[in-house]
Amino acid sequence: MTSAKLPEQCETMIEVRAGVDQVDRELVALLVRRFGYMDAAARIKPDREAVRDEVRKAEVLDNVARAAAAAGLEPDRLRAVWNELVEQSIAYEFDRWDRERA
Repeated sequence: MTSAKLPEQCETMIEVRAGVDQVDRELVALLVRRFGYMDAAARIKPDREAVRDEVRKAEVLDNVARAAAAAGLEPDRLRAVWNELVEQSIAYEFDRWDRERA
């Protein structure tokens, strides 16, 4: 499989969609890795109450907002995307925590 063109090189919607599809595949691979860390957290955390950590969630969202702003993106838009990602990660971690101790 060949690499998709960079966005600034695209001249057709076929090229744009190929690029988006490639990025989506790369994002899924990264999410697999991220959720692997949720598996580790579920294994390591001593009790179920430790799964939801609002201080850490706020830190993650602030980090993303700063990185988005530095990259020229809208911090609030990325914060919203990451809020959902973090909430899904927490739900996943609760499931894994429960399964580890069932």
